[in-house]
Amino acid sequence: MTATGLVVIDKEAGWTSHDVVARCRRLFGQRRVGHAGTLDPDATGVLLVGLGRATRLMRFLTALPKTYVAEIVLGTATSTLDASGEVVGEWDMSAVTPAEVQAAAAKLTGSIEQTPPMVSAVKVGGRRLHELARQGIEVDRPVRRVSVYRFDVEPVPARPGVYRAEVVCSSGTYIRVLAEDIGTALGGGGHVGSLRRTRIGSFGESDMRPLDLVTTDAILTPAQAMRDLSFVTVEPEIADLIGRGLALDRVPIGAVGDGPWAMLDQRGNLLAVYEATGTDRIKPAVVVTGT
Repeated sequence: MTATGLVVIDKEAGWTSHDVVARCRRLFGQRRVGHAGTLDPDATGVLLVGLGRATRLMRFLTALPKTYVAEIVLGTATSTLDASGEVVGEWDMSAVTPAEVQAAAAKLTGSIEQTPPMVSAVKVGGRRLHELARQGIEVDRPVRRVSVYRFDVEPVPARPGVYRAEVVCSSGTYIRVLAEDIGTALGGGGHVGSLRRTRIGSFGESDMRPLDLVTTDAILTPAQAMRDLSFVTVEPEIADLIGRGLALDRVPIGAVGDGPWAMLDQRGNLLAVYEATGTDRIKPAVVVTGT
């Protein structure tokens, strides 16, 4: 039987997110595999991988807040904004104090604008930026507005100019750009020395498994995969309407808040995810049952 659900991978350095997906296709013997939230090849940590019908739910996981732990290295800028790139600038930033770094981080907290780096997976004109960068091509990139909910920095003992950062942010935030921006704000440059994603929504390090230890018992159900959404458990007659992909009146079924809502049957199985419409009706975004 084809596996359906979610696995929480602890991605190791050197693997692309696509590599992990390809490995999971072989592990679980199916083509229908996708992930929520790309991690850079050198980054480690939480990567959410959907299997079977659960791949259609990945966009709800991609939208969840993310937590990263990074090392920010001041005084050196690189071509990739991380340790894998070539050095493109050096500054003496030994006089910079921890208080100044913390003040710079505070100014990068809240709703901010970022320009995706050329080494990112963002598409411009149908081409991924990192593909263009490998050809030596640089293009204009649209500025994005992202949210940095928390940006804590502290110096790393016995490593001058190196700071440990913990960042909680919205989807689409580039930690390497934050490192560059801090360096620039302090009169020099900076890059990310190491990066680990420790959490996506409620999925943290305690949920993860290294890829070589992932087996079928690691698969979370579609309902468990949607545990960060509001749950609504419905009666059988409503479940039938959901299976037919019909809109519903939110009040009778108890859909409280702004959504989206994970719609469950009486046994706790995920039937669908519904979204608000701006009225008292809610509509199906993804119907899982019967597909």
